[in-house]
Amino acid sequence: MQDRILENKNNPRVVKKLTKTNRENYVGYYGEVLKAGDGIVRLWGLPKAMSSEIVVFENGFAGMILNLEKDQIATVLFERDWTIGEGDLAIPTGKLAQVDCGDQLLGRVINGIGTPVDGYGLWDKKAMVSYLVERKAPGIIERQSVRESLLTGVKAIDALFPIGRGQRELIIGDRQTGKTAIAIDSIINQHKLATNKEQRIISIYVAIGQKRSTVAQLVATLKKNNAFSHTIVVAATASDSAALQYLAPYTACAIGEYYRDTGKHALIIYDDLTKHATAYRQLSLLLRRPPGREAYPGDVFYIHSRLLERAAKMSNAYGNGSLSALPVIETQAGDVSGYIPTNVISITDGQIFLEAELFNKGVRPAINVGLSVSRIGSAAQHKLMKYISGSLKLELAQYREIAEFERFGSDLDEASRQLLNRGQHIVAILNQTQYKPMSLSHQICIIFAAVRGYLDNIPVNEVSDFEEFLYSQINTQPLLNNIITNVLTDFQESSLHYVCKYIVTKWNVGQHSLNTKTKH
Repeated sequence: MQDRILENKNNPRVVKKLTKTNRENYVGYYGEVLKAGDGIVRLWGLPKAMSSEIVVFENGFAGMILNLEKDQIATVLFERDWTIGEGDLAIPTGKLAQVDCGDQLLGRVINGIGTPVDGYGLWDKKAMVSYLVERKAPGIIERQSVRESLLTGVKAIDALFPIGRGQRELIIGDRQTGKTAIAIDSIINQHKLATNKEQRIISIYVAIGQKRSTVAQLVATLKKNNAFSHTIVVAATASDSAALQYLAPYTACAIGEYYRDTGKHALIIYDDLTKHATAYRQLSLLLRRPPGREAYPGDVFYIHSRLLERAAKMSNAYGNGSLSALPVIETQAGDVSGYIPTNVISITDGQIFLEAELFNKGVRPAINVGLSVSRIGSAAQHKLMKYISGSLKLELAQYREIAEFERFGSDLDEASRQLLNRGQHIVAILNQTQYKPMSLSHQICIIFAAVRGYLDNIPVNEVSDFEEFLYSQINTQPLLNNIITNVLTDFQESSLHYVCKYIVTKWNVGQHSLNTKTKH
């Protein structure tokens, strides 16, 4: 019996055959449950246990070791704990938490430990590569500076706060202000940009603490826009244990690192790290770790820094791949000075702040230009976009000041009225319909028209109609389409002036004839 147990010491079925009298002979290898409750199991034994090691119990459920104390070991469970009782055996696997990585994950939904939850069954493990969930971030020698664009398809972001491959850009704002919408637009745009499988950017979406119905709607949206085939969804929903919600971002990051290390490009979205910090606080308090500010443990900054530092643009010697991160943080009443928001702001390379007041006014996306910034993205921004949008932020800032001044009913001089009119048109063209990311050429054309004053004489309420007219003209007329396409590679400002003059003239003629018919 003893030989058979030792040969199959990691097999729960064999261990279940142990009797109470001879279990004592195996305590040197196995552990024994002292107490179980609230998703935490305290063990005695396991002399060779490691932090983050996976432990399997007699009933087949798994857990992960988080606390290595002097006289006992604390394990967090991935599933319900009421079937585990005092005296049950815990079987060490000798393996740290790891996840299967490979292209078979594309178009799949998995949970926080990499198990499929979409009902399509398991994949071929022989064709997969195992990656540790917790891995050290690349060092300075392994990295290179951010130099390639990561286009989101959102005009306000690509023009004002550009993101580069390997960058970490925070999306922050109150709930229901469009944070997830920006993330989904970014995923959809990666599919539109890919001309072949080799060029595509793999998208990984991590849902932490959300409702299952919300995750299902997100998957349906991606499928509707043909973007799910290059996306992996890691779902640790509100009904899952705190341990799964805590582990999910690291699991997703390991999958992203697989693509990064093989010379490919990946985009990972953590939605959201506020709920991740809450799950970690729950685990820490149950593990009796000392509470600090707002009852968070002292290492709550470290759990996010070691996660986000793994995003990187690798050097040519290490495959030239990249892993870009878009973490999401939810604020309370727009307070960006909270504990978790300030932590993540200090880790990332910039933030896109979404304001509830702008959202309620109908601005989409509701980006606060004053509080948002991208610290390194301009190095990767397309040169033409950088040239055209250079004055955009200044004009928007001047518009905000004059708009505030005008609220008091003051008379404005002609120059101020011109700035106010130009700012209103710029705000109008930066509005964008959800789930409709735009190509870079279309973005450049409409922003150029607004900045150079071609829209000044068009009523603000007709700007969206003119924008649709402009895109339809470019798409249907081969000459205009060729000019705009060639401008991206061989910039000639005169070509853009020609396109804008032609389309504005045609628009004015069409509007004049429409007004004439209306009068008759």
